[in-house]
Amino acid sequence: MRILVTGGAGFIGSHFVRSFAGADAVTVLDKLTYAGNPANLEPVAGRFTFVRGDICDAGLLREVVPGHDVVVNFAAESHVDRSIAGAGEFVHSNVLGVQTLMQACLDAGAPRVVHVSTDEVYGSIEAGSWDETAPLSPNSPYAASKAGGDLIALAYARTHELPVSITRCGNNYGPYQYPEKVIPLFLTQLLDGLNVPLYGDGGHVRDWIHVDDHCRAVRLVAERGERGEVYHIAGTTELTNRELTVRLLHALGAGWQRVERAPDRKGHDRRYSLADGKLRALGYAPRIAFERGLAETVEWYAANRRWWEPLKERAPWAAPAGLRGGVFATP
Repeated sequence: MRILVTGGAGFIGSHFVRSFAGADAVTVLDKLTYAGNPANLEPVAGRFTFVRGDICDAGLLREVVPGHDVVVNFAAESHVDRSIAGAGEFVHSNVLGVQTLMQACLDAGAPRVVHVSTDEVYGSIEAGSWDETAPLSPNSPYAASKAGGDLIALAYARTHELPVSITRCGNNYGPYQYPEKVIPLFLTQLLDGLNVPLYGDGGHVRDWIHVDDHCRAVRLVAERGERGEVYHIAGTTELTNRELTVRLLHALGAGWQRVERAPDRKGHDRRYSLADGKLRALGYAPRIAFERGLAETVEWYAANRRWWEPLKERAPWAAPAGLRGGVFATP
């Protein structure tokens, strides 16, 4: 199978590439913004083709897309705090970029397309879980831009019969995750003897899934998903941010005194939760229990300072006032 992976040097995209490069002919298209890291692909060096470029570049896509059996779109601006500070880049990449890619896939007659999205497009849910028919109600500029991209992809499926499916997933964790996200942020801070920030009362709830389970689900949708359908990829463990913080502190032998309270994020969604029966009907089930996955993730960050230390040294984010040596992020 010939697979084009956009955003293939990012956290989730690179895991997808590491999982399937060699067994399949993989092309990676990545703009290499701050979160796109060639080091993420070093374990499979020489087993894929790399093209540096932007999914908003229609001319480049006309050259790259033809000849692939599957196009999987991981390319996105994805950090909520950044979208609050400035939404323009998110709309550009996550809406216009998706439209440009869908048109290129249509023009090239791509046999299969998977667009990777997020549970955040639904907003917040107090109890229960969303199924794929739930209305979109995004609260952050990031979530709104992802919802816009989803609607563009669905419009191409319905108007042009482009064979595109959408996946929506919860919070991912695992190796090679950029250290502005909560788990690698907290781990690298604690490994450096620094404090960690916790938004508000710490009661915001997220459903966690290992990146390997996510990528297996995306591959299954690429193989068996139907045109114009949305598939949820639920996590394995639902935790408040406070509960997650306790687990990370315990994993590194640190106490609660290492936590610094931070003002809550604007428009902070309280809880996300997905029902994934539709995907399980295709034969999917997660394989990595959170306890095991988190322990392996802790071990990976402890053993791979050479990967994350340069990223933190040139980190483009700012520390909140009063957080010693810190940086600022939550899920």
